[in-house]
Amino acid sequence: MYKKMIVGLLVITAIYFLIPKQQNSLHNVTQKIAPTPAVLGVQTKTSNCLINGAMPDKECTPGSVFSSVTKDEICVSGYSKTVRNVPESEKRMVYEEYGIGSHTTGEYEVDHYISLELGGSNDLANLWPEPAEPIPGFHEKDKVENYLHQQVCGGIISLQQAQTEIMTNWLQIYQQLK
Repeated sequence: MYKKMIVGLLVITAIYFLIPKQQNSLHNVTQKIAPTPAVLGVQTKTSNCLINGAMPDKECTPGSVFSSVTKDEICVSGYSKTVRNVPESEKRMVYEEYGIGSHTTGEYEVDHYISLELGGSNDLANLWPEPAEPIPGFHEKDKVENYLHQQVCGGIISLQQAQTEIMTNWLQIYQQLK
């Protein structure tokens, strides 16, 4: 069984490196299967988490990225769809960590602290129930995520810089974009 898996991985690897990335649809499939999350901080709490204005509880949601993701990968149209994987059961766990027993539609969204389009992972250490209000809320953070994604793909800032900015500075960036 292991020999077949190794042979399969060798074939996928060979195809990946032999076919140009622009034409390599297999690239997206392997990206969806292969990414490994790297937690940027230490998740020290999984209960009694508190939303801090427009920011998550850093002890519950320190942030996590796919450690091997590159600028070239995130800048491919549709990348986020290939890696998005947050089942309803995981969303319920996020709400539970933050003590949210019930909520109305649109009141919160289980958000990626570091967005998928900036290389963020689906790990619980990167998910939190981001409120829509008070403003700025999740709608406004989405605008900052899009802006930073454009900056990365335009070669203006590095992917790592964008990840740091979204975690530490997104409110200031939002104010500048207004």
